[in-house]
Amino acid sequence: MRAATPADAPQIAKLSGQLGYPASADEVRKRLAELAGDARSLVLVAEAAPGEVVGWIHVQECHLIETDTRAEVCGLVVEENHRSRGTGRILMQHAENWARSRGCATLVLRSNVLRTRAHAFYERLGYQTIKTQKYFRKTL
Repeated sequence: MRAATPADAPQIAKLSGQLGYPASADEVRKRLAELAGDARSLVLVAEAAPGEVVGWIHVQECHLIETDTRAEVCGLVVEENHRSRGTGRILMQHAENWARSRGCATLVLRSNVLRTRAHAFYERLGYQTIKTQKYFRKTL
């Protein structure tokens, strides 16, 4: 487990596509650069071998009016051929440890209702479904 670098952008982009969010390496490189200076964000990659990225997680500290400071997993994906080997669990453990170190009392995440395998994974880690909601977006 290590911090993501711009050199990881092509592999992160490929994994983002598996998550359902296609992106180019250049787009990912730009986003990583934007996050690099943000102490409230953490992007980690998991490697099967040096230089072979098989998973990534992005977690962010959130300051809200309605709740105490918390952290949110903004994205998590493990390469399809490397799932069910503990990589996702280790990425989540790192996210939880990082959130605790930042004083966050909770770690939250969102998961598409269609991702039943992911839901079972999160439940095995002790996460509970707290609500179902609609997610709205407007292109600006």
